[in-house]
Amino acid sequence: MDVRPYVGGESALEGVSRVIKLSSNEGALGPSPKAMEALAALAPEIHRYPDGGATELRAAIAARFGFAADRIVCGAGSDELLGLLCRAYAGPGDEVLQSEHGFLMYAIAAKVSGATPVKAAEVDLTASVDNLLAAVTPRTKIVYLANPNNPTGTYLPKDEVARLRAGLPDHVLLVIDAAYSEFVSAEDYSCGKELVEAGENTVVCRTFSKIYALGGLRLGWAYCPDSIADVLNRVRGPFNVSSSALIAGLAAFNDTEHYARAKSHNEAWRSWLADRLTELGLTVVPSVANFLLVHFPHEAGRDAAAADAYLRRNGIIVRAMASYGLPDSLRITIGNAEETQAVAETLATFLAGEAEG
Repeated sequence: MDVRPYVGGESALEGVSRVIKLSSNEGALGPSPKAMEALAALAPEIHRYPDGGATELRAAIAARFGFAADRIVCGAGSDELLGLLCRAYAGPGDEVLQSEHGFLMYAIAAKVSGATPVKAAEVDLTASVDNLLAAVTPRTKIVYLANPNNPTGTYLPKDEVARLRAGLPDHVLLVIDAAYSEFVSAEDYSCGKELVEAGENTVVCRTFSKIYALGGLRLGWAYCPDSIADVLNRVRGPFNVSSSALIAGLAAFNDTEHYARAKSHNEAWRSWLADRLTELGLTVVPSVANFLLVHFPHEAGRDAAAADAYLRRNGIIVRAMASYGLPDSLRITIGNAEETQAVAETLATFLAGEAEG
């Protein structure tokens, strides 16, 4: 009962018929048309149980990235896999470590497993390897690293992640949550696959909810050492991924054109929105993901809470950040062109002092 349930981004506003939802980092362009076609074609077969081994999808992922398919485990979103890892490798008396403003689900997973969540201070809203290592104790069993991080949009270069792994005791499992990795173009970034291949104590989790825009179907995957893949396959449900998620996920994964459009769109409009909000006098944290963390002034009527309320009155939902310890900030997902322009224009009106007009 100490667990405070996770609350996702809102989707509706009372009295508003058309809502612009920019609160959940969903794919701006929607799912691949090929994924929608595959999903529709599945309808006559939904009385059949899914392939419990996600054989075709794992084979496709393995072929593209050069992985061994038996080291890939699929789940109902990466959230399920993150939770299963905690249940398998941490329990009462153990500690689960994360950065200060890391994803809220890490602490929830720790508490559900009976473990104690611990946070290490960030530097410039970026995970600090030194602070994480300093927070490790003999009771630490798992370190969760979101890279890129949600909600800050910052990331650690691959050399820093390697330094983190090298500095952790061998018994500590490093779980790299790379949910937003597909959006990153920085040459010094890696999702962490080389660390999985180098030892027995690192796992990388990925998702189809973001750039592939399949959040409603719940599909994710983990790349693991053989021993950890074996454990996950023992503790997960036998049919933990639905047929609809598997078939749509495979079609989306193979639609490289839609993927490229989504990545290009995000890069262009993320830059555009960051520039526009900066011109308005707001502080925007540099992001490599599909959202921006935006700081508002400490000024009555112009702070984050007032901005959030004004956006909501105008049919736009973004994500308030108080639950992440960032009460002066809002997280804004990059939407389609119309949505992104709308949030910029609405904030411009708000900051111009016309909010009461």
